Amino acid sequence: MIENKPNRALTVILMTLLLDAVGMSLVLPILPGLLRELAGADATSRHYGALLAVYAAMQFLFAPVLGALSDRFGRRPVLLASLAGAAADYVLMALAPSLAWLYVGRVLSGITGASMAVGTAYITDVTPEPERAKRYGQMGAALGLGFVAGPLIGGVLGEWSLRAPFVAAAVMNALNLALAWVALPESNRHRTARLAWAKLNAFSALHRLSGRPPLLPLVGVFAVVALVSQVPGSLWVLYGQERFGWSAWVAGLSLACYGALHAASQAFVTGPMVARLGERRALLAGMAADGLGFAGMGVAVAGWMPFALLPLFAAGGLALPALQALLARQVDERHQGELQGTLASLNSLIGIAGPLAATAGFAATQHAWPGAVWGVAAVVYLLALPLLFSRRARAAPP
Repeated sequence: MIENKPNRALTVILMTLLLDAVGMSLVLPILPGLLRELAGADATSRHYGALLAVYAAMQFLFAPVLGALSDRFGRRPVLLASLAGAAADYVLMALAPSLAWLYVGRVLSGITGASMAVGTAYITDVTPEPERAKRYGQMGAALGLGFVAGPLIGGVLGEWSLRAPFVAAAVMNALNLALAWVALPESNRHRTARLAWAKLNAFSALHRLSGRPPLLPLVGVFAVVALVSQVPGSLWVLYGQERFGWSAWVAGLSLACYGALHAASQAFVTGPMVARLGERRALLAGMAADGLGFAGMGVAVAGWMPFALLPLFAAGGLALPALQALLARQVDERHQGELQGTLASLNSLIGIAGPLAATAGFAATQHAWPGAVWGVAAVVYLLALPLLFSRRARAAPP
């Protein structure tokens, strides 16, 4: 029975992340309609972007806080508190009588959503080092499935009521909380003796990690990968409709295919490929596949071509789990929460600026060369190579 506990814990935490992703993403299809109701049609676009930015900003600020708290007090209590807060927050947004209350709800959503770093640290705790890249890939698959199912559920419920997806998200988080309460044991056996307040400052995170020679250039590689990954999330539907005349149904189908292939790749390809190639080579293979997909999107001239490029984007999903495993190797067990919180915080910071840069770049170049942003994104991957092969990065254990 004891040997089965890590597998049970892994199943529960993956289910927790899956339901968390469904809960977060099922409200997205109805946000524009709700904003038209609360703010008026003229202000919808402005507030939609602001709400996304607020969410990312809260994740940036609070991911290291929750990560450090989980290092000190354990992963389980932080996850339980986050799930309880998320359930209450979605009830608040379901009942929001004004735009101001909706902003309050998105602030709370960003704070509770920062628990993703704690979930990653939990997986690191219960997984032997050689299997971590495989487990990170399974985590990515769970999140991918959640972000495929969530918008579909939200769209169906939104046809009935604009408030219904918030109620569904609250129910899912409550069920998630009950599941974690009953079946999720504590994983952190190496808790820090005291809480250092400096670790709660998101802006000092990279400075704290710079004392570990191999880590900082690898964090730089992570920043490049995270920045490039903002382009599909920001432009996929917009580019498909402007460039190829996609209908809403075709755009939704393409997103579902994108998410499903990405999830399958993360679940079934990442582990064996990292085991065969090693983390660095797997990272390079993933970036190369992703770069080819971006280049293909930049020159695509027909609406079927993005569908043909989806396998390349799915293979590109190999990069991040391999990089996460390489990064986790540089930090001892007592500081995994801090590391994952820092990475999640950095990812959230990039998530504020990345979509703004991608959409602004597309608006500036769509008449001269609509695919320019995709081509630039492929070239940006080259910035990771000097960091990955620097002397400090090569000092990382193989």
